Amino acid sequence: QVQLVESGGGLVQAGGSLRLSCAASGGTFRFYVMGWFRQAPGKEREFVAACNWSGGRTVYTDSVKGRFTISRDNAKNTVYLQMNSLKPEDMAVYYCAARSALNIATMTSQYDYWGQGTQVTVSS
Repeated sequence: QVQLVESGGGLVQAGGSLRLSCAASGGTFRFYVMGWFRQAPGKEREFVAACNWSGGRTVYTDSVKGRFTISRDNAKNTVYLQMNSLKPEDMAVYYCAARSALNIATMTSQYDYWGQGTQVTVSS
């Protein structure tokens, strides 16, 4: 079993930045595709970004391209999401997820393990 713990959420003004972290334990971290998802009130959980085992391949949803960056440090068993130029529409609970496969995926059903989420609030 893999345990994922997110941190780094908080309150930020529009245009500001936050860096989310997700620490993994209980598995071999480098074997997992890692993803970030988010869920706003009243909406379904949606894909934000993902990276392969090395971090060398990344995928982003269109709305965050050029603003968000996913990265990972396999030595620290941690994946990050750097969020710049935040907008009010980015406000949501952000979840880290791990997928036991080699290829990146963008659907929630394709991920095996989830963290508890961290709240990101963006004030306008």
